[in-house]
Amino acid sequence: MAHILITSGPTRQYLDPVRYLSNASSGRMGCALAEAAIQAGHQVTVVSGPVEICYPSAVKVVPVVSTEEMLDACREVFAGCDGLIAVAAPCDYRPLGVAPQKISKTGQSLRLELVETPDIVATLAGTKESQWMAAFALESEDRHLRALQKLQRKCCDLIVVNGPAAIHAPDTRVEVLDPLGHVLADLAGPKAEVARGIFRVIQQRLIERR
Repeated sequence: MAHILITSGPTRQYLDPVRYLSNASSGRMGCALAEAAIQAGHQVTVVSGPVEICYPSAVKVVPVVSTEEMLDACREVFAGCDGLIAVAAPCDYRPLGVAPQKISKTGQSLRLELVETPDIVATLAGTKESQWMAAFALESEDRHLRALQKLQRKCCDLIVVNGPAAIHAPDTRVEVLDPLGHVLADLAGPKAEVARGIFRVIQQRLIERR
């Protein structure tokens, strides 16, 4: 039995007490992969951003809000895990400063200065010992090339490529790539079904070979 860390859902980077930057990630794929891993007999910890779904009862869920909080929670869990499936869609940018009060309209344009948030997968890769890592790459163009660049930069063992249509949708289409760019699986359908296909590849290529 493996202990698997799964990141899931979006993160929020607040501009003021009520407004934030985020995306429409629903957490459905993270939930479906957690269910597939539990059904395969593994222990699962999910670090999840704000979502409206319910994760399987057998899963330990660590709720977070921001990208920084997600990274901190993952750091605490990752050392005791056998592997990571990074499904979450954390915000890549945050405002340079957060207004202490709600920003009011002034009749003028509002200019925001954004800075990059930490790269969760790359940061965890710098701390890993024997753990395996699989990540998702949502790309709108040059999907294979960009996904492989991410795989190499983040020191992953597998990468799952999808497109913008997957966000907040019940169905999806993905390809699972190895470090050489080989397509190990081309899957389409409801996210629960696709997640089972993805996890079969992870089980065969990463878990059983360790």
